[in-house]
Amino acid sequence: MIEPLIVISAPNGARRQKTDHPDLPITPAEMAVCAEEILAAGASILHLHVRDNNNQHSLDVERYRSSIKAVRGAVGDQLIIQVTSEAVGKYSAAQQMQMVKELKPEAVSLALRELCATDENLTEAAEFFSWLKTKSIFPQYILYDQEDYQRFEDYRRRGVFADDNPFVLLVIGRSGADQQQSEAMIKIAKSMTSPWAVCGFGTGEIPLVSFAANNAGHIRVGFENNIYNSSKQLLRGHSEMIDICQQAANETGRKIAKADDVRNFFSL
Repeated sequence: MIEPLIVISAPNGARRQKTDHPDLPITPAEMAVCAEEILAAGASILHLHVRDNNNQHSLDVERYRSSIKAVRGAVGDQLIIQVTSEAVGKYSAAQQMQMVKELKPEAVSLALRELCATDENLTEAAEFFSWLKTKSIFPQYILYDQEDYQRFEDYRRRGVFADDNPFVLLVIGRSGADQQQSEAMIKIAKSMTSPWAVCGFGTGEIPLVSFAANNAGHIRVGFENNIYNSSKQLLRGHSEMIDICQQAANETGRKIAKADDVRNFFSL
């Protein structure tokens, strides 16, 4: 059986503002409306960021709870809510882990280089990853380059993640990355044994949809990484890129995964 394509929607991120796109959701009410849109389009995971009073990135637990409550009120459990633990230069690894421990979300994204910057941090990070398992919190590990991947594979083989096949997000073509690095990450994606998704930046996001669909991968799209269509015009809304994901899935004989498909696949 061909594995369904998981579409993760990242509708706001840590940095963009409504001056970048008027439909960027910031408040809980806006996020609830966005959740309804991305669910109808076919997303199964909502990648959630929250903001402070100045619309800047925040890991505030109460702000997360407010946004999660609003989303659940709008779509119930039809979306998996994946909160970010992203540092954005503001938060330490200890603060990131403490947020997750206090919030206990259904799912969380974790940048390996932030939570375990070197092997000196490995003991604490491994304890945290094991704790996630005991609390049935669904992690996705973010890898930015070959060094991240090499460390990830080393740790995976050593059982650091308390999971033989943890879910991975490969970031491709981010600002400052050269073509050689992007090609290296594409090669890594093709060799992955763990389930993987990719995300790209700007209009570079669009070809990655077909790449993931054709190579048994999954995809993250959304305003966090890209707000333009192939004509370099602003996307009409959050559903436009998800529609492209749906088309790519159809062309490869894959269906679009629903939240319960994801839960079943990862035994959540």
